[in-house]
Amino acid sequence: DSNVSTTLHKEESDSSFDSLRWTPAPKYAPSGYTALSKSKLSAFVVLTAMAGYALAPGAVSVPILLYTTVGTALCSASANAINQWLEAPYDAQMSRTRNRPLVRHGMSPLHAFLAGAGAGVTGVSILAHFVNPITAVLGASNILLYTCVYTPLKRTSIVNTWAGAVVGAIPPMMGWAACTGTISDPGAWVLAAILYAWQFPHFNSLSWNLRADYSKAGYRMMSVTDPALNARTSLRHSLFLLPLCWMVPYLGLTTWWFALDSTIVNATLSAWAWKFWRKSSEKTARPLFFASLVHLPVVLALLMIHKRHDREDE
Repeated sequence: DSNVSTTLHKEESDSSFDSLRWTPAPKYAPSGYTALSKSKLSAFVVLTAMAGYALAPGAVSVPILLYTTVGTALCSASANAINQWLEAPYDAQMSRTRNRPLVRHGMSPLHAFLAGAGAGVTGVSILAHFVNPITAVLGASNILLYTCVYTPLKRTSIVNTWAGAVVGAIPPMMGWAACTGTISDPGAWVLAAILYAWQFPHFNSLSWNLRADYSKAGYRMMSVTDPALNARTSLRHSLFLLPLCWMVPYLGLTTWWFALDSTIVNATLSAWAWKFWRKSSEKTARPLFFASLVHLPVVLALLMIHKRHDREDE
């Protein structure tokens, strides 16, 4: 009996030990790059850059637009890949991110870093050689801002949200600079300000329902450290979108019909943000988040619909 007991105890110990071992790495697949680059987010970034290019006054060059699109996509992919390389230990603690390639050992950290660095160098080089230096500088600056400022700030200060909003505001300026060769035009800054303000109702509503995950991983988000500020900031920046969009026709970029149409869209977003401010909960955060997902593409489409084409040769 003692021999049987010893054997059973040994089998249980071996089973417990096996459960602690690393699971075999999944087979390599090209789709790992899609996840590493956060392809959906990168596509969204490219969309805002293309909107900046399309709205800027000046003749449209299809080759320049294509180079801008590819360069911007690679810069975004680079920032996202290096971000995941830096945050892999913390991603493993969050249910939202635990299936990312580095967490599930879909590729090595060195592979991920080299892929991110390679995408960044290639993207900035394309922008510098085929577009113009200003667009390249903006692309490189956004990679550095995202990886060297926003990413480390996430674990130290709620200021990270404002830094992240700046990251989101730069792509339309890249598109504008690609078309005009400058970012000194007020129109470029208004477009950037619209993207900047939009980030807050979008991200703050998302982070509300993820605050338990963020807290577990040690991220200093407004939704975790100051829920009231999180809601106020969402409402404040939703309301800021109203005058920012009114400035677009004032600067002559669109007809005044855009002021009317955008007011309806921005008022809808602000209504959801007001409900989130009155009582922050999953029932108010989720509709605000989905409203923000619809809001930005609609506003960008309205900009294109109401664009004044008599300024294209200026």
